[in-house]
Amino acid sequence: MNKLCYVFSLLLLLSVFADANAQEQVTSGYNENSIRPIHESNKMFKKILWWRMDLLEKQNLPFFSRDGEISKLIIEAVKADLLVPYEDDSLNKRMSKEVFLENLKVPDDGGDAFTPEEIAAGFGQQTEASDDPFGGFPGGGGDTEEIAVSDEFPVRDFSLIEIKEEMYFDRIRSRMYHDIMAFTLILPADKNPALFEKPLAAFKYKDLVDLFYKTPEDAIWYNTQNFAEHKNFADAFLLRLFSANLIKYANPKDQRIVEIYDKSRKAGLIASQQLEYELIEFENELWEY
Repeated sequence: MNKLCYVFSLLLLLSVFADANAQEQVTSGYNENSIRPIHESNKMFKKILWWRMDLLEKQNLPFFSRDGEISKLIIEAVKADLLVPYEDDSLNKRMSKEVFLENLKVPDDGGDAFTPEEIAAGFGQQTEASDDPFGGFPGGGGDTEEIAVSDEFPVRDFSLIEIKEEMYFDRIRSRMYHDIMAFTLILPADKNPALFEKPLAAFKYKDLVDLFYKTPEDAIWYNTQNFAEHKNFADAFLLRLFSANLIKYANPKDQRIVEIYDKSRKAGLIASQQLEYELIEFENELWEY
């Protein structure tokens, strides 16, 4: 009897381990960074793409309205501990808040933090307004505003976003999806004293969507054509209301398109556009079979 109980207990234990292993295999087939995860076995076709979004481009200005910049919202959210930064778009290693704040700082050249010309260009922050009814602007006739100098780059200087996404065909729904995985906020070379593009940090797009919906008063895609139709940043990205250039696709050498087609910058741009057209053509031709 004792032997029979032992065998039964052993079989029960093995059954539990088998169920746990099967469950792990099922759940491991999903991308944890996706906002709409589907099992990998349902992806009939998949490519990983990187896009470069210039917020100063006309079509992208609704994401970059004055005091409503997407970069401002992201930076302030990290400072308020509402958003976690990552070291790169693999999203494997978190960036400490101290490193993030250090990346925000303008490099110290040993002199004054800012010259009067730099402050006039926007590197300073206004603090206390004077009694001047015109806000201390030239010709207002009042006292000049007090200026508090900041050692950080202005939020509007971060005008580049690198978008990493999966483009896949879902065999269950029979349609193509663009599933954004990560954003990388970048300081352009012309804003960096060192004259090279400087990544500030990467972010999970899933975390950003959560932030956009939790702060709808700040995450406003500005509709210049119809003020009654402003949208949330998350909805605007879902509707693909942004403009971006394809700069990279997953490849064995991890090269960007301009590195693969390195004859000239023009050749790289032409190749990028050609690849975009090929992806669109591929999606259209799926319905012909």
